[in-house]
Amino acid sequence: MRGLPHRLRLGAALAAAAAALLPARAQSAPPAMGCAAPADLVRLANPLMHVAQRLAAGQPLTVVAIGSSSTAGAGASSPANSYPSRLAVELKALFPQAQIKVINRGVGGQEARDMVARFERDVVVEKPDLVLWQVGSNSVLRDRPLRQANGTLREGLRRLRALDADVILINPQYAPKVIAKNHDVDRMVELIDATAKETDVDLFRRFAVMRHWRLTEGIPFSAFVSKDALHMNDWSYGCIARLLAASIHEAATRPTVTATAGRNRQPENSSARR
Repeated sequence: MRGLPHRLRLGAALAAAAAALLPARAQSAPPAMGCAAPADLVRLANPLMHVAQRLAAGQPLTVVAIGSSSTAGAGASSPANSYPSRLAVELKALFPQAQIKVINRGVGGQEARDMVARFERDVVVEKPDLVLWQVGSNSVLRDRPLRQANGTLREGLRRLRALDADVILINPQYAPKVIAKNHDVDRMVELIDATAKETDVDLFRRFAVMRHWRLTEGIPFSAFVSKDALHMNDWSYGCIARLLAASIHEAATRPTVTATAGRNRQPENSSARR
């Protein structure tokens, strides 16, 4: 791929990583449907320095996924098909030498304030190396004031940033019941985007990825949203996990990150090891 523009090389790399890891498609997906998204929608803005250092040192990696029902796995045929469960499979395939644990701390119906209230017992106690915080959907569905969501989001990020861990925000799903709140969901997506930039936290743009499936690829909602018109299904959970895993892999293995991680590598008997 030498000679290609950086953006094209990145897109090809992400696509290759995702394609190499494709499991059998869920029965709900049409035969011709593939898991893809443009590189600029899935690339994480910031390198995952902590993840890179843990991997370079050969140390175990703990990932905590906190969120509401689309983290818990509502709409999936089984817990094994939730996005955190599928993410564990994809990450282990991308980092075959690493010990990786993905912990699902999704609770259906919760809003950001409910999640922040349980950070100590559900996130901090696990001593995570990477935290994935899926947030925003329920606040939109319940017409909460954006000002309230803004304050809670910033407080939650302040607490997560205090941990010795990388953080990735995941914004709402693009589904009929969510986009029916068109003005509110657009403002929530913009708020999460702006807050991620201002606090220097990574953002996985789930809303934009799913919108791309529907509006650009022409995939019907019935193929990637459950019958309740709100939650994702086996195929979309699996695809989001695949794309997120490829994004994590790219952000943790960027040349500058790898070089830094190598310099900071600890010996096997170091006290830094957990």
